[in-house]
Amino acid sequence: MEESANKGHKNGEDRDEIYSNVVRAGKRTYFFDVRATRANDHYLTITESKRRYNDDGTFHYQKHKLFLYKEDFEKFSSAMSDTIKKVIELQNEESSNVAERVSDSFTDVNFDDLGSTSDSAAKE
Repeated sequence: MEESANKGHKNGEDRDEIYSNVVRAGKRTYFFDVRATRANDHYLTITESKRRYNDDGTFHYQKHKLFLYKEDFEKFSSAMSDTIKKVIELQNEESSNVAERVSDSFTDVNFDDLGSTSDSAAKE
């Protein structure tokens, strides 16, 4: 399933790769690669790579690739930033809701009532 970015290059040389950044995140690895076209226009490839095991115990890498062109960088960056902010906001709301549900599930306890019950049990 892996796509080759080297199509058309002699001996598999990767002349179009300008910059690469790798992010290891648990079972996934993300590759952020800046590449250049033959016309020297820059674009970004984002690749998600996951190790998958075959039935016989051997493994292969399943890859998903996204191509992002320079005319879309600003829109993509803005949408990504807004989306991350929304996820954080939703997580904060969920944490708050969980705390409210937990506090609502407890009843008020009058420790004087507990003391009188244990006092009468101790007298018996």
